[in-house]
Amino acid sequence: MSKKNSAVSTEGLTFLEDGEVLYDDLYLLSETDEKGIVEYASDSFLKIANLHREELMGQPHNVVRHSDMPRAAFKSLWGDVQSKGFWTGYVKNARKGGGYYWVYATVLRSVDKNGKTKYVSIRVKPSREDIKKAQELYATLD
Repeated sequence: MSKKNSAVSTEGLTFLEDGEVLYDDLYLLSETDEKGIVEYASDSFLKIANLHREELMGQPHNVVRHSDMPRAAFKSLWGDVQSKGFWTGYVKNARKGGGYYWVYATVLRSVDKNGKTKYVSIRVKPSREDIKKAQELYATLD
């Protein structure tokens, strides 16, 4: 059996009836090029997204975008990253095969020594209260 077809470890994950996946003590890290193509993903990010490295490398980062996320949230993200160099906020992401997970994300714009723009995202588990606030806000946005 190829690694691509084998199951991703679920150790340390909690699955709720509505499809939400909870996790503790994980930092989800990724890096993309200037077009949002994934160049690096931490093992913890792959685990929570239910993806193998080969499935994610070279793909657009929005492969984990959940359909519940309003476009306005991503417009804010990209606006802040371009103007300030960073953005922080709450994101609901989709898992391969179904389900979802919430993150509190920090996205940073960086320029490497060759002048290439890259984006680094560091994500942690948000509190239940913060998720509820984000859901209420996002319900008002397009």
